[in-house]
Amino acid sequence: MTEAMQRYQYWLSQDLDEATRKELIGIQKDPAEIEDRFFRELEFGTAGARGVLGAGSNRMNVYTVRKITQGLAEYIAGCGEEAMQRGVVVAYDSRHMSEEFSLEVSRVLAGNGIRVYLFDELRPTPELSFAIRELSAIAGVNITASHNPAKYNGYKVYWSDGGQMGPEAVQGVVDSIAQNDGFHGIQLMDAELAKRQGKIIMISREIDDVYVSRILGLSRNPQMIKNVGQDFKLTYTPLHGAGNKLVRRVLQEAGFEKVHVVREQEAPNGDFPTVKAPNPEERDALRLALALARVTQSDLVLATDPDSDRMGAAVKDEKGEFQVLTGNQIGCLLLNYLLEARRQSGDLPQNGAVVKSIVSTNMADAIAANYGMTLYDVLTGFKFISEKIEQFEKDGSHTFLFGFEESFGYLAGTFARDKDAVAACLLMAEVALWYSLRGMSLYQGLQELYQQYGYYKEKVVSFEMDGSEGLVKIKAVMDGLRNHPPKALAGKTVLAVRDYDKRMRKDLTNGQEGPLQLPRSNVLYYEMEDDAWFAARPSGTEPKIKLYLGVREESEDAASARADAMAQEIHDLAAALAEG
Repeated sequence: MTEAMQRYQYWLSQDLDEATRKELIGIQKDPAEIEDRFFRELEFGTAGARGVLGAGSNRMNVYTVRKITQGLAEYIAGCGEEAMQRGVVVAYDSRHMSEEFSLEVSRVLAGNGIRVYLFDELRPTPELSFAIRELSAIAGVNITASHNPAKYNGYKVYWSDGGQMGPEAVQGVVDSIAQNDGFHGIQLMDAELAKRQGKIIMISREIDDVYVSRILGLSRNPQMIKNVGQDFKLTYTPLHGAGNKLVRRVLQEAGFEKVHVVREQEAPNGDFPTVKAPNPEERDALRLALALARVTQSDLVLATDPDSDRMGAAVKDEKGEFQVLTGNQIGCLLLNYLLEARRQSGDLPQNGAVVKSIVSTNMADAIAANYGMTLYDVLTGFKFISEKIEQFEKDGSHTFLFGFEESFGYLAGTFARDKDAVAACLLMAEVALWYSLRGMSLYQGLQELYQQYGYYKEKVVSFEMDGSEGLVKIKAVMDGLRNHPPKALAGKTVLAVRDYDKRMRKDLTNGQEGPLQLPRSNVLYYEMEDDAWFAARPSGTEPKIKLYLGVREESEDAASARADAMAQEIHDLAAALAEG
């Protein structure tokens, strides 16, 4: 009997709710489905846990949520009575079972004697991060699967600084999780009793008000918005998620009065019925917003994902057609504006620092250098940006100014420690208004940056590989790239390889090796001539491998052609390695 079948039979022997038992009995003659649902326990890692909804050890359901939460509760209890009294903030988004799972999290924490602050309805992820700091909580839990398709849900854990839990703490939780099976030893408390006894405290608008005020404080030119923002037309879509109320409130209170909302995508809906996936990175997700923007003659389109930590945008080009910006383009527009606005107002600190992920555009390096700012590269995952902010505050070495990832995550303040699409929407609208007062569109502003710094072009090639077979293929790709690195791609020579798993950099021109300072991670990065680069990493949240690339050329056409050629070569190389 396979390990998966053993787990399947074990689950059937437990006291399951009727719906779960019926679902499991329904697959008893489908060994492939049993294998997929039970070949492993749902993995809890540095980004928490994420999986397809359904019955099984490798699925998101009440039992796996309880199992994870019991492990988290035991880890917190091990930190002492003060940690338990500081409590845990719990939030959720619009996905199926998000509210139910958030209540189960609260019941388990309360059952273990840990105070809970539970939001009274869905909230953006960055507000959870803010609330942890505002309430001096020891941790936070958010039930969300970010921008994944509707069949997914997830479990994200934050620590007392408001950032996602670090590797050492994650390992402590993993060790605790391993001690229970989701059925036995779970301390559950009745939710209503816990509320009456003050063990579950409901939180509402009081946190919203402070959070909104802090976001409004990020504006570099609030008077400009008050003066002319009322006539600037915006189209916004929350993509059926948690951003609707707060994004609109922030824009309205800032002074943007003509905000047109996509009504078909306004209400929370875990089916995300109007899109293939609620991902603001993809043009298809913005289809309805773009149509509304044309009708309303909006200057800017904004979109947030279901938990409102990622923001996408579209702007009109010189032909009046909307172009969907990449995360790198948005990041550079925001960065350039924030630095220029500070320079003009005379408060650009000499020790200012910008932080980005290693797979984000090198154009940010050029912008930061132009303003005399220090730029730090960190591993993918916003918690590494959060850790840098914490380090700056402790040692006083730098003043954090801006952080971003190419995957549509941006952070301008320090009151939250995760990417913040609510704040990004305000700042992006402000940037667009600023350019309009210069007689330029946001698209023209981007072209101005390219003319100043060179034409940077980035692409991502992803391979989705489900199940146990997929994990084998992902490993084969990484092993192949690690053991036999390409010598050149699209005519650009590979000069050096950074292997973050080995924490070593090898110069291929002379064979010399040296240590890397970033933490260990299964990431490969290839430095190439003319500021080109290529990187590979398995996704931390989805069953896929991501291959990133970037080039810099003197013209837009040359950059696009080079990036396309490199992407094709990388795709073919990875496909061949996956198939052995």
